[in-house]
Amino acid sequence: MAPSVSDIGFTPSVKAAQEQRGSRAGYALMEQKGGWSDEITPELAAFISQRDSLYLGTASADGQPYIQHRGGPKGFVKVLDNKTLAFADFAGNRQYISVGNLEENDRAFIFLMDYPNRRRIKIWGRAEFVEDTPSLLERVADPTYGATVERALVFHVEAWDVNCPQHITPRFTEEEFSAR
Repeated sequence: MAPSVSDIGFTPSVKAAQEQRGSRAGYALMEQKGGWSDEITPELAAFISQRDSLYLGTASADGQPYIQHRGGPKGFVKVLDNKTLAFADFAGNRQYISVGNLEENDRAFIFLMDYPNRRRIKIWGRAEFVEDTPSLLERVADPTYGATVERALVFHVEAWDVNCPQHITPRFTEEEFSAR
Protein backbone atom coordinates (compact mmCIF):
# COMPACT_ATOMS: atom_id res chain seq x y z
CA MET A 1 0.00 0.00 0.00
CA ALA A 2 1.30 3.47 -0.95
CA PRO A 3 2.04 5.80 1.94
CA SER A 4 -0.63 8.34 2.80
CA VAL A 5 0.10 12.06 2.49
CA SER A 6 -0.79 12.32 6.19
CA ASP A 7 2.23 10.13 7.03
CA ILE A 8 4.20 13.40 7.08
CA GLY A 9 2.46 14.16 10.39
CA PHE A 10 1.26 10.70 11.39
CA THR A 11 4.66 9.07 11.88
CA PRO A 12 4.88 5.52 13.26
CA SER A 13 5.16 6.86 16.82
CA VAL A 14 2.15 9.15 16.29
CA LYS A 15 0.14 6.25 14.90
CA ALA A 16 1.12 4.17 17.94
CA ALA A 17 -0.07 6.97 20.24
CA GLN A 18 -3.33 7.19 18.28
CA GLU A 19 -3.79 3.43 18.56
CA GLN A 20 -3.08 3.46 22.28
CA ARG A 21 -5.53 6.32 22.88
CA GLY A 22 -8.30 5.08 20.58
CA SER A 23 -8.23 7.51 17.65
CA ARG A 24 -6.22 5.53 15.08
CA ALA A 25 -9.22 3.80 13.43
CA GLY A 26 -10.83 7.15 12.60
CA TYR A 27 -7.64 8.53 11.10
CA ALA A 28 -7.04 5.31 9.15
CA LEU A 29 -10.53 5.68 7.66
CA MET A 30 -9.78 9.31 6.77
CA GLU A 31 -6.60 8.17 5.00
CA GLN A 32 -8.50 5.49 3.05
CA LYS A 33 -10.95 8.15 1.84
CA GLY A 34 -8.16 10.34 0.48
CA GLY A 35 -7.03 12.11 3.62
CA TRP A 36 -4.89 15.20 3.43
CA SER A 37 -3.88 16.85 0.17
CA ASP A 38 -0.44 17.60 -1.19
CA GLU A 39 -1.67 20.15 -3.73
CA ILE A 40 -2.97 23.68 -3.34
CA THR A 41 -6.65 23.58 -4.17
CA PRO A 42 -8.71 26.63 -5.21
CA GLU A 43 -10.26 26.58 -1.70
CA LEU A 44 -6.84 26.64 -0.02
CA ALA A 45 -5.66 29.40 -2.37
CA ALA A 46 -8.73 31.47 -1.47
CA PHE A 47 -8.10 30.94 2.25
CA ILE A 48 -4.45 31.95 1.87
CA SER A 49 -5.37 35.07 -0.12
CA GLN A 50 -7.33 36.39 2.87
CA ARG A 51 -4.58 35.93 5.47
CA ASP A 52 -2.46 38.81 6.72
CA SER A 53 -0.19 36.69 8.90
CA LEU A 54 1.18 33.22 9.43
CA TYR A 55 3.52 31.31 11.68
CA LEU A 56 6.58 29.70 10.08
CA GLY A 57 8.20 26.73 11.79
CA THR A 58 11.74 25.59 11.02
CA ALA A 59 14.32 23.49 12.86
CA SER A 60 18.10 23.35 12.93
CA ALA A 61 19.96 20.31 11.62
CA ASP A 62 19.94 18.80 15.12
CA GLY A 63 16.18 19.39 15.50
CA GLN A 64 16.05 22.55 17.62
CA PRO A 65 12.64 24.05 16.69
CA TYR A 66 11.92 27.68 15.97
CA ILE A 67 8.66 29.43 15.15
CA GLN A 68 8.34 32.91 13.73
CA HIS A 69 5.43 35.21 12.92
CA ARG A 70 5.30 36.67 9.42
CA GLY A 71 2.80 39.27 8.31
CA GLY A 72 1.82 41.75 5.65
CA PRO A 73 -1.23 42.94 3.82
CA LYS A 74 -3.94 40.38 3.01
CA GLY A 75 -2.68 38.19 0.21
CA PHE A 76 1.00 38.68 1.01
CA VAL A 77 1.46 34.93 0.56
CA LYS A 78 1.40 34.19 -3.16
CA VAL A 79 0.38 30.90 -4.76
CA LEU A 80 3.00 30.30 -7.48
CA ASP A 81 1.55 26.99 -8.66
CA ASN A 82 -0.38 24.01 -7.25
CA LYS A 83 2.59 22.97 -5.08
CA THR A 84 4.38 26.24 -4.29
CA LEU A 85 3.81 29.29 -2.09
CA ALA A 86 6.05 32.32 -1.68
CA PHE A 87 6.16 35.53 0.31
CA ALA A 88 8.47 38.50 0.74
CA ASP A 89 10.95 38.51 3.58
CA PHE A 90 11.64 41.95 5.00
CA ALA A 91 14.29 43.33 7.34
CA GLY A 92 13.50 42.42 10.92
CA ASN A 93 15.50 41.85 14.06
CA ARG A 94 18.36 40.45 11.94
CA GLN A 95 18.77 37.27 13.97
CA TYR A 96 18.43 35.12 10.79
CA ILE A 97 17.38 32.01 12.70
CA SER A 98 14.97 30.86 9.97
CA VAL A 99 17.55 31.66 7.27
CA GLY A 100 20.21 29.61 9.07
CA ASN A 101 17.84 26.76 9.88
CA LEU A 102 16.71 26.43 6.27
CA GLU A 103 20.31 26.42 5.04
CA GLU A 104 20.92 23.20 6.99
CA ASN A 105 17.41 21.69 7.17
CA ASP A 106 14.84 22.60 4.52
CA ARG A 107 11.86 21.05 6.31
CA ALA A 108 9.36 23.72 7.29
CA PHE A 109 5.81 24.24 8.48
CA ILE A 110 3.26 27.01 7.96
CA PHE A 111 0.39 27.58 10.37
CA LEU A 112 -2.43 29.85 9.18
CA MET A 113 -5.23 31.12 11.44
CA ASP A 114 -8.59 32.64 10.67
CA TYR A 115 -9.68 33.66 14.15
CA PRO A 116 -13.07 35.20 13.30
CA ASN A 117 -14.19 32.05 11.48
CA ARG A 118 -12.35 29.67 13.82
CA ARG A 119 -10.37 27.93 11.05
CA ARG A 120 -6.74 26.90 10.99
CA ILE A 121 -4.70 25.27 8.27
CA LYS A 122 -1.43 23.42 8.74
CA ILE A 123 0.98 23.08 5.81
CA TRP A 124 4.05 20.83 5.80
CA GLY A 125 6.79 21.16 3.23
CA ARG A 126 10.26 22.24 2.35
CA ALA A 127 11.37 25.85 2.12
CA GLU A 128 14.19 27.98 0.87
CA PHE A 129 15.10 31.64 0.86
CA VAL A 130 15.77 33.09 -2.60
CA GLU A 131 17.65 36.37 -2.93
CA ASP A 132 18.92 36.46 -6.50
CA THR A 133 15.83 36.08 -8.70
CA PRO A 134 14.47 39.56 -9.51
CA SER A 135 11.31 38.23 -11.20
CA LEU A 136 10.37 36.29 -8.05
CA LEU A 137 11.17 39.21 -5.75
CA GLU A 138 8.92 41.42 -7.90
CA ARG A 139 6.15 38.85 -7.78
CA VAL A 140 6.10 38.73 -3.96
CA ALA A 141 6.56 42.49 -3.48
CA ASP A 142 3.63 44.75 -2.66
CA PRO A 143 4.38 48.31 -3.78
CA THR A 144 1.81 49.68 -1.32
CA TYR A 145 3.55 48.06 1.65
CA GLY A 146 6.29 50.24 3.10
CA ALA A 147 9.08 47.69 3.48
CA THR A 148 11.97 46.62 1.28
CA VAL A 149 12.03 43.00 0.14
CA GLU A 150 15.34 41.40 1.13
CA ARG A 151 14.53 37.93 -0.17
CA ALA A 152 11.60 35.62 -0.83
CA LEU A 153 10.68 32.52 1.10
CA VAL A 154 9.62 29.80 -1.33
CA PHE A 155 7.61 27.01 0.27
CA HIS A 156 7.16 23.66 -1.51
CA VAL A 157 3.95 22.06 -0.21
CA GLU A 158 4.11 18.36 0.73
CA ALA A 159 0.87 18.09 2.75
CA TRP A 160 -1.82 20.24 4.31
CA ASP A 161 -4.78 19.78 6.60
CA VAL A 162 -7.63 21.81 8.08
CA ASN A 163 -8.06 21.57 11.84
CA CYS A 164 -11.34 21.59 13.69
CA PRO A 165 -12.55 24.86 15.26
CA GLN A 166 -12.57 23.47 18.80
CA HIS A 167 -10.83 25.71 21.34
CA ILE A 168 -10.27 28.63 18.92
CA THR A 169 -11.31 31.87 20.56
CA PRO A 170 -12.61 34.29 17.91
CA ARG A 171 -10.47 37.40 17.58
CA PHE A 172 -10.97 40.31 15.22
CA THR A 173 -8.75 42.91 13.58
CA GLU A 174 -9.89 46.53 13.77
CA GLU A 175 -11.10 46.21 10.16
CA GLU A 176 -13.10 43.04 10.93
CA PHE A 177 -14.54 44.52 14.10
CA SER A 178 -15.63 47.69 12.31
CA ALA A 179 -17.32 45.63 9.58
CA ARG A 180 -19.43 43.84 12.19
